[in-house]
Amino acid sequence: MINLKNLKEWGWDFSILYVEDDMPIQSIMFNYLKKFFLNVTSADNGLDGLKLYKKNKFDIVITDLSMPKMNGLDMINEIRKLNREQAILITTAHSEANYMIKAIKMGVDGYVIKPFDYEQLNYELYKIVNKLKKFAQNEEYKKHLKHMVEQKTAELNSMIHFQKYNYEKTLLSMVEMIEDRDTYTAGHSERVAQYCKIIAKDMGYSSEECEKIHQAGILHDIGKIATPDVVLLNPQSLNDLEYKLIQEHVRVGYRLLVNIPMFKELAEIVYAHHERFDGKGYPKGLEANEITPLARIMMVADAFDAMTTNRVYKGRKTLEEALAELVKLKSIQFHPEVVDSALKVLKDIRLDDKIDQIPHSEIEEERFAYFYKDTLGNNYNQNYLDVVLMRNSYEKEYKHMYIFYLKHFSKYNKKYSWSEGDKLLHSFAESLHQEINDSLVFRVFGDDFVVLSRENISLDKLKPHLDEVVESKDINYQIKTIDLGEVNIDNTAHIESI
Repeated sequence: MINLKNLKEWGWDFSILYVEDDMPIQSIMFNYLKKFFLNVTSADNGLDGLKLYKKNKFDIVITDLSMPKMNGLDMINEIRKLNREQAILITTAHSEANYMIKAIKMGVDGYVIKPFDYEQLNYELYKIVNKLKKFAQNEEYKKHLKHMVEQKTAELNSMIHFQKYNYEKTLLSMVEMIEDRDTYTAGHSERVAQYCKIIAKDMGYSSEECEKIHQAGILHDIGKIATPDVVLLNPQSLNDLEYKLIQEHVRVGYRLLVNIPMFKELAEIVYAHHERFDGKGYPKGLEANEITPLARIMMVADAFDAMTTNRVYKGRKTLEEALAELVKLKSIQFHPEVVDSALKVLKDIRLDDKIDQIPHSEIEEERFAYFYKDTLGNNYNQNYLDVVLMRNSYEKEYKHMYIFYLKHFSKYNKKYSWSEGDKLLHSFAESLHQEINDSLVFRVFGDDFVVLSRENISLDKLKPHLDEVVESKDINYQIKTIDLGEVNIDNTAHIESI
């Protein structure tokens, strides 16, 4: 379900050009769009729409397809000539299927079928606004990136004058720049450095080269100082745009290191540590022996650590599973001779199974809350429920699920306002928190709650407190209990189907 408050908050700064020849539909749609966007301009046909577009800058173009004077396809084609990146949403009737197919081939960002399904419309608007918001943030970072690189390069250049005995402190001080933002990444860098060193030693590299790749391992993610927090600290799986942003860290890291004499030899290793044997890596798409030898080692070490440490969105592999994965990817992602050495030296590695992304301090809690906390209180949101259910399907930490369905809540909202509805939800959630210990509380599907517990919850003690919240509110609730030992539920879609 789309959060309409977020849509309005994010969309208020974006401008809309709406093109529709059916005046009643145009009027209804225009008024609806004004709820979320401050600047909405309408046109009656494609020709007028194109004229307005040439005079003004619009963030989003929403257009019908079949129109007089100039149809929507021709207008889209002309707009694409002016701006290939223009965000475009089409509206179309079922009878215009051929038009719609042609429009999709032209690269529109979405479509809505007439008569309008407002839930679908909200979803498409939210998707486009979210995309524009992230692109805007990326552009802002690019604007300041040159200054950031120059500033960090100047700082690193000053370190060249340090005496030799300060060399290790220099390396650690740079790692701290990342530690301050993402503690997981810092621990990851140190582990990768150690894995690199023992693999290189087994492969017969000199002590100097082993030390060099150890230093490169510590610094291999230094370019993430220029990665936006919204991407770097995101504990969820990244979407395509976020993945492209994270890929920039190898270029930034290279540029930070290459002009500094003491780090110049490390720069090439850092630059290539996300290449692949089959040429499908980045940033250059190098393959096989085109990749510098020490970077080939780092590719394996980096991937091995990612496989064997917990992230919020995926559990870690066992040592045996990770080694089997290296074998599977031999001569595909990794160089075979590196994998052969890694299998020998990593088979006795003792993994730390306590490394994860679950917050352990107030600062980490706040960062975590940005992605997974519900806006109404101390509950977690539906995204995190998906993560916990996925992990619980194999870890079996939580044995009981309780679903609290609020009935007639929509009527309550209409009668007393959304604001009052939010207060009631908050009070209901607070009662859950006060009476349930050592459990996780999630708000799902807008106005329902899910509780995951390791032990049975005494509902007889809980119900009086919940009854007090809904008393005289024209609302009641139902509770469904599920034994997770008997029913395997690994995502919220399964809950809806129960």
